[in-house]
Amino acid sequence: MRILVAEDDPGLRSVLERGLKETGYAVDAVADGVEALTYLRTYDYSAVVLDWRMPRRSGLEVVEVVRARGLSTPILMLTARDATADRVAGLDVGADDYLVKPFEFAELLARLRALLRRPGGAHPPRLACADIWLDPASREAGVGPEAISLTLTEFAILELLLRKAPGVAERRAIAVQVWDEEAAALGSNTIDVHVARLRAKLTPGRARIETVRGVGYRIVPA
Repeated sequence: MRILVAEDDPGLRSVLERGLKETGYAVDAVADGVEALTYLRTYDYSAVVLDWRMPRRSGLEVVEVVRARGLSTPILMLTARDATADRVAGLDVGADDYLVKPFEFAELLARLRALLRRPGGAHPPRLACADIWLDPASREAGVGPEAISLTLTEFAILELLLRKAPGVAERRAIAVQVWDEEAAALGSNTIDVHVARLRAKLTPGRARIETVRGVGYRIVPA
């Protein structure tokens, strides 16, 4: 999944970007509200981590603009403003959650996971196809009762395939959601190599990854 981080503090922005990448997310990190709006027009994000106080356009303004456009992507706001009136203002304009600085990174991850599995059916707590399963919260995957070891890239590809199932995950969507530099992934056989390795690890299962020629991949019951 791809996350947008908009934070003007370079130190905190770097910590968030590095930590989310190490957790397995593809991440874009920007320093102000105008950049955030540009990226939100360009990419499809699973969630946004948005600082309240940013130059050019504040986080509050960014939320107002994207909600007015009809964008429903979950937004977690970061701020040092902890008054009740500030929390109400942030939530009223369309933010989904609110985290006061300073915070523990583990809490930010937990809040992101909670946002991604909110009711609506798009993000169930545990994803599965036949006996192949993946738990985004625990970062575990398996075949039947047995857990399997996946790289971060393989885990991200399997998560996307399961979220799209029974539909097709297009190659561009895989590149955008899994790699920070999607152009490099699209312009080579990188995606195919990682999918081949993932297929091999899922071989004992009762589901298979199919190639949809010229489009992408999908996972279906065998």
